[in-house]
Amino acid sequence: MTLPAAAALAAAPKPPATAKKLFDAWLRADRTAAAEVATPAAVNVLFAYPFRAPDRFAGCVGGACRFTHTSVRVPGELNGLLMIVSGAKVTKVYTSRHLPKAAVAKHLFDAWRKGDRNQGREVASAAAVKTIFRVKWDPKGVPYTFQGCQASVCAWSYEGGAMLMHVKGSKAWGYEVRSIGYVAD
Repeated sequence: MTLPAAAALAAAPKPPATAKKLFDAWLRADRTAAAEVATPAAVNVLFAYPFRAPDRFAGCVGGACRFTHTSVRVPGELNGLLMIVSGAKVTKVYTSRHLPKAAVAKHLFDAWRKGDRNQGREVASAAAVKTIFRVKWDPKGVPYTFQGCQASVCAWSYEGGAMLMHVKGSKAWGYEVRSIGYVAD
């Protein structure tokens, strides 16, 4: 009985091949070919990517395959695309984001709430992601209230203190959370 399962596993394409097929279909603007190797949600995210195509395949770690930019700077530590491959399909695509200042802060906060580091990497530096994920989100903990953004700081208050997201960038280039600090009352 283990032979059919082993044969199916051996026949499944490797993550790099699947990710490259999706990437190539996207470069050709071929949604039909993309749909053969990716879920509809993954195709939609990839085809909405606001920047030019990344120019380097950075390899795969398990089923997570990255394509990065070397000739342009985009917001977020992700620096391009991250495709999550499961079996013969790309099931999720993470992309660098071009968002306004407050949206970047909310996107990172939402990633933390979901426990999704890759989502956080779309809009934040590695240091900011590491800082916010040091503590696991507690849905029964103190509530956080978004206070808005002033200059380069977006603030979240909670009983006993505040979380300050230091944001860099511009309207034309896009914003990213570069660091996070905390203050206590």
